Amino acid sequence: MKVFRCGTLVPGCSWQTSAEDEAEVVHRAVAHLRSAHSESVVRETMVENIKQRIRRSETTA
Repeated sequence: MKVFRCGTLVPGCSWQTSAEDEAEVVHRAVAHLRSAHSESVVRETMVENIKQRIRRSETTA
């Protein structure tokens, strides 16, 4: 499972998401940035920043 915590990119934000697939995590993170942080344009550099902050989940369910 892959996990992205928005607070690693946007200080103070507690939103997080997880999925088996990195592409799905990125998709959800971009949607969150648009809706919660009013990012109308998400540049490739922002996508790369998201990818760099994706971690493997420490728990297995």
